[in-house]
Amino acid sequence: MSRYIPMPAYPDMMPVDISFVFEREKPAGKHGFVRTDGHDLRFEDGTLARFWGVNFNGGACFPSKEYARQVAGRLAQAGCNIVRFHQLDAEWDTPNLFSYSKGKRVTSTRELDRRSLDRLDYLVFALKNEGIYCYLDMLTYRKFKEEDGVAFHKDLLDAGKPWSMIDPRMIELQKEYATQLWNHVNPYTGLAYKDDPVFVLTEITNENDLFLDSPGKKVDFVKIPYYEGMFRGLFRDWLREQNLEYDWEYCDLYAPDEPLLRFKIDITKKYFREMRDHLRSLGVKIPIAGTNWAHGPGCAKSHEEMDFTDNHWYFYDWKWGNTERICTHRSITSTEKVSGLTGQRHPNKPMFISEWDMPWPNAFRAEGPIWFAAMGALQNLSGFTIHTYSYSTRLDKMDVLGKELNGAVGGVPYREGIFSTWNDPAKFGLFYHAALLFRRGDVSPAKQKVAFKVTDYSKSNYQAAISGLERHQMAITFDDELPQGYDRLVLDTDLVCQEEEGKLISDTGQLWRNIKRQIGAVDTERTKIVYGFIGKGGSAASTQRRKPVFIDLDGMRVDSRTDFAVVALSSLTDAPIEESDNLLLSAIGRARNTGAQFDGDKMLDVGHAPIMAEVVEAEVQIRTKLGDSLKVWGVNAEGFYCGKLPTTYENGILSFYIGDQANPACYYLIVKE
Repeated sequence: MSRYIPMPAYPDMMPVDISFVFEREKPAGKHGFVRTDGHDLRFEDGTLARFWGVNFNGGACFPSKEYARQVAGRLAQAGCNIVRFHQLDAEWDTPNLFSYSKGKRVTSTRELDRRSLDRLDYLVFALKNEGIYCYLDMLTYRKFKEEDGVAFHKDLLDAGKPWSMIDPRMIELQKEYATQLWNHVNPYTGLAYKDDPVFVLTEITNENDLFLDSPGKKVDFVKIPYYEGMFRGLFRDWLREQNLEYDWEYCDLYAPDEPLLRFKIDITKKYFREMRDHLRSLGVKIPIAGTNWAHGPGCAKSHEEMDFTDNHWYFYDWKWGNTERICTHRSITSTEKVSGLTGQRHPNKPMFISEWDMPWPNAFRAEGPIWFAAMGALQNLSGFTIHTYSYSTRLDKMDVLGKELNGAVGGVPYREGIFSTWNDPAKFGLFYHAALLFRRGDVSPAKQKVAFKVTDYSKSNYQAAISGLERHQMAITFDDELPQGYDRLVLDTDLVCQEEEGKLISDTGQLWRNIKRQIGAVDTERTKIVYGFIGKGGSAASTQRRKPVFIDLDGMRVDSRTDFAVVALSSLTDAPIEESDNLLLSAIGRARNTGAQFDGDKMLDVGHAPIMAEVVEAEVQIRTKLGDSLKVWGVNAEGFYCGKLPTTYENGILSFYIGDQANPACYYLIVKE
C-alpha cells in the first residue's frame, strides 16, 4: 500500500529555490536580441539561448502588480526563463486585450484596453527583472466583431480560422493589431515592445492552417460559402498563373492532390511573408514563425522561409466532457516508440515547442518534464513552454489539481484545470531538473544528424522521425540532396534505428530507455535521473526486506520500493555531482487530490484539498569525493527542513534511504556542512 503526504503549492514560492544557479542571467535582455544561428538561437553577444518555461493562458497574462512580482519570482525559483503569452486576444478571458472586464458590450476589436495593457506591461517588467524572457503570440483566439468590418463575423471560428490566412480584411486587421502592440511603449521598462530584448520569439497565428486533415475541421472549412468562394477564386487565379487546368470550382477542398496541395503551400507562404514583412517594417527584430503545429508535410513545407519552426506536442489519450471524464493512465516508458517530436523541424533552423504536456490526471505524468527536456536537449531544440501554468491569477484560492476554475471556459470543459500545472508536484515539481539539464546543456545534442525526405504528402506520421527520435537529431526535408551539416539522408518511410534488445539508447550514451523493464534514465555528469516503473520486487509497504534491485548509472544507484517514480539528482553548482557540495534530489511518483476516485480510466470524483504526493521509498547511493561531510536533509512543501537522513560513507559512496516513516519528503538537499 502506497503512502501519501500533503504537498500543497503556494503562489509566491517553491519548496526549493534554484534561481541562484542562473543569477548571472538577470535581467532578461542583458545579452541583446535573439538571432538565429543554424539550429540555434543566440543572443547578440554570442551567448547560446535556451529556454525552459510555461504558457500563461488567458487571464493569467493580466495579473495584479503584486501577483506579477510573486509569479515572476516563483518561476525563477523553479528554473524557468521564458513565458509564452497565449490567448491574449480571447474573448472569454477576463481580462483580455480588448476588454478588462465583462459587462460592457464589445463591438470592435480594433482598440487595446489600456487597463489590460497596463497589467501586461507590468508583468513583462517583473519577468524581465527575474531573468525571464517573453514569447508574444499574435493571432490566437480573436473573435471579430460587427464594427471590425469582417464579412460573416458571427459565423467565423475564433481567429477566423482558417479564412484569416486569405481574407484581405482580416489580414489588414492583424497588421493593425501587430502595429498597436509592437509599437506600444511599456512605461515600466521605457521601451517599445519591438525595442525590448526581453521579447525573444513571436508567431503569426496559433494552430491555424489550410491543410485540414480531420473530418471535424472539414465542416468548418467549407460551411461559409462566402469564404469558400474566395478560396476557390484565388485558386482559379493561381492555376492561370501556373498555366494549369484543374476543376477549381467543384474540387474537394480536402484532396491532398496536386495542384491543390501546391496552391495551399504557396498561399500559406504568401500570408506568412506578408505578415512577416509587416512586422519587420515596424522594427520587430526577433525570429518569427508562421504557425505552430504540423498538420502534415504541406504545413511544414510552408515554413521554409520563416526564421524558426514551432510545434505543439502532447502525450495523452483522454476524452474529457462536461459529464464524462476519461483519462488513459499511460506512461512514456511503457510505449514502444513515441511519435516524432520534431516532425516540423527543418534542417539548420531553430525549433521551439511552445506547447507540450502530459496532462493531469494521468497517473504517470511525472515522466513528462524529464522526457521532454531530455529529448529536447538531445534534438538540440531551442526551448519549451508547457501548456499551461494557469488560466487565472487567483491561485491563492486554488488548492486542488484539475479544478482551477469553477467550470468550462469558452465551452471547453478541459480548460477548467486539466492543463494547469502550477500546483502539480508530478509536473511543475520536477521543473528544477528539467530546467537544469536543458538550460545548462547537461544533456548533449545527439552526435549524428539525420534528415528524412517526405515521399507522401497525405501522411504526417513519419516512420523515420519516430524510429530515430531517441537516438539522433532528426529533421524533415523536401529535397533529394543531403542538407549541409547532416550525416544521413533517408526516406520518411525508413526505419532509422533498430531496438537493441528492447532498449533505446541515444548516440551520446547519456539517455536510454528500457522498453521491457519500462524504465528510462538520464546519465550525465551534473544530472542523473531514473524514471518509470523503477521499483521491482514488492510494494513500498512490505515489512519483509527483499533482495535489492538496483538501477545503475555512472555514479548513482537506486533501489526503489515504490513501483512508479522519478528519482532525479542534479548538482546545484558548476561542478559535476561527484565533486559538488550542493545537490538536489527529487523523488516524485503519483500525485492526486485527497479523496480522488477512479473506475479504471474514468474519473468519478476529482477529490478535494490537500494535494497529496506519493512517498517514494528507495535506497540511493551516490559516488562523491566529499566523504561524509555531505548531509541529506528532507524539504517539505513550505521549504522547511523536515529531518536529517542517516547516511553511511564507504569506498567513495554515500548511501541513504529516502521515504522512511520519520522523514518523508519529495525533495532532499544534499549539502556540505
